[in-house]
Amino acid sequence: MEDAPDPIPLSALQHWQYCPRQCGLIHLEQVFDDNVHTLRGQAVHAKADQPGVETAKGVRVERALPLWHDGLGLVGKADVVEFVAGGVPYPVEYKHGSRHKAADIAACDDLQLAAQALCLEFMLGKPVHEGALYYASSKRRRVVPITSSLRAAVAQTADAVREMMASGQLPPPLAPEQAARRCKACSLIDRCQPRATHAGVAAARAALFDPDA
Repeated sequence: MEDAPDPIPLSALQHWQYCPRQCGLIHLEQVFDDNVHTLRGQAVHAKADQPGVETAKGVRVERALPLWHDGLGLVGKADVVEFVAGGVPYPVEYKHGSRHKAADIAACDDLQLAAQALCLEFMLGKPVHEGALYYASSKRRRVVPITSSLRAAVAQTADAVREMMASGQLPPPLAPEQAARRCKACSLIDRCQPRATHAGVAAARAALFDPDA
């Protein structure tokens, strides 16, 4: 019997999808800084992070529900899980900001939600076909089907994060075109120094082919 893989946090999948280097700084080097975006996110999660069970309109709602998946080696918790007809779990992840995000940014949230769905399936033995992301600024949900491609992406991303952790190597910064869109909102930009790192790599490459360097 194979040993279960070392568990990684569900949040690491979202971090990796957004930026592998951000994921490495948080989960490999164990550093984190706050900015206005992270503080807003913490405020949104303040209620959802309080464990509890309630019933609303005949639906059982559990908050801060611990999650795990032994096969994928994932651990974490769900902000909210609603148990609908037949006891089928319906995960709801809370996010700050608007539901109208760029598709590639929204995909990071979708991946985290899909990972929660897979954990619930593993734990409870019931299929989870969809969940929702609740955006505080919009005060609306965006329904996310848990597709086969999302399921595959969860497993692939978990493997990538685990390989990074095993290697102990911090991933490089995002390519400049991605960095221009994502780095400005990252609380770790001062630690990451993406522009300085890219400049250093460019200089090293130039020197590599300079016989007088």
